[in-house]
Amino acid sequence: MHVTSKGQVTIPRDVRESMGIIPAETEVDFVQDEQGRWYISKAKPSKTSNSRFRTAHKSVSITMSTDEIMALTRT
Repeated sequence: MHVTSKGQVTIPRDVRESMGIIPAETEVDFVQDEQGRWYISKAKPSKTSNSRFRTAHKSVSITMSTDEIMALTRT
């Protein structure tokens, strides 16, 4: 595998699918064993792992009409 100048590698699709890794949603960990070998593992999901942007729609109430919002953006 090629490592980019930013230290990035592409996890092959079949590996992602078999591990249940979903791009932009799944966190991974790197684990080293006693012999010094490194392994990738799917991180356990935490309850606070949701992005504030993914949950923002649940906490906002719209009090302005679309026309009012558009009028504000034009001033």
